[in-house]
Amino acid sequence: MLLFATIVRRLGPAACVLLVLSLTGCATLVPSYGRDLKAAEARIDSGSQVADTPCGPIEYAERGEGPPVLVVHGAGGGFDQGLIIGAPLVQAGYRIIAVSRFGYLRTPLPPDASPVAQADAYGCLLDALGVTRVVVLGASAGSPSSMQFVLRHPDRCKALVLLVPMLYAPPGDKTNAAKHPESAGFVMDTILRSDFLVWLGPHLSRGMVEKAMGTPPGVVERASPEEQARVKEMMAQILPVDPRRAGLSNDMKVIGSQVRYDLEDVAVPTLVISSADDLYGSYDPALYTAAHIPMARFVGYTTGGHMLVGDEADAIASIAAFLKTETASGVAANR
Repeated sequence: MLLFATIVRRLGPAACVLLVLSLTGCATLVPSYGRDLKAAEARIDSGSQVADTPCGPIEYAERGEGPPVLVVHGAGGGFDQGLIIGAPLVQAGYRIIAVSRFGYLRTPLPPDASPVAQADAYGCLLDALGVTRVVVLGASAGSPSSMQFVLRHPDRCKALVLLVPMLYAPPGDKTNAAKHPESAGFVMDTILRSDFLVWLGPHLSRGMVEKAMGTPPGVVERASPEEQARVKEMMAQILPVDPRRAGLSNDMKVIGSQVRYDLEDVAVPTLVISSADDLYGSYDPALYTAAHIPMARFVGYTTGGHMLVGDEADAIASIAAFLKTETASGVAANR
């Protein structure tokens, strides 16, 4: 992995691609790449809407019926990643509102793209949809703005779920955040700058793809076929990269400058979920966050990485049970 990163830096991404093609015979894959990219572009061109709000245009998609859940995607996402995350909840009887955050797909990146501004934009979207209160499910890099929404608009929130949250933890607590800084930087600086490299990765090295998804090598290979298919779907969802690049760049700035939020002021029931071997280091922030939110519960796994591979079904069951309790009064079902 480090050798590949060094080669790319010295040769440049374009030259590296040509080298890879010549060494592996991947030229035969180019037609498949073209078809897959075209399919990905068609996918993001349908299935969503754009709401014109006082906070600017906001892309979103809805699925299901029942109490509403605002799904806030992670890095490399968009409404399409939110739909993948929220799909099990649709089956459990919830209405999923999957938003594209600032700089992703058809939601533009404004001059102020901070978690605070993004949180207020969620309120604008809910106003446009006529939704009074929601459960908020923030995944990974979507956690900072999810937290800010709960803090700034507590009357709009019924409950909060944080999946592998990229949040603050005291420096001494970050025991696993820096295990693979080289891999993370390589992914962001090189692979995610190219649709072709994102597409090509699974054809070259499964281990590289697993690391790119914050998961230790071998975890996906040992997982069930269903879990392998889910990981593959999440990786394919990143295509096309170009309409997500502004959001990715902004996410890296936000994640790299985390500050402590007023966790003690979070006044809603909260569920925080992470895995100890998450290569992106969400476990310690998750523990810290859950320990300081008054009505929080923590669910932790030993293995599974950032994708919770092998534990996704249990995590979904935990979320469904949590939401069933917190939405039992029906208050969150106001539309």
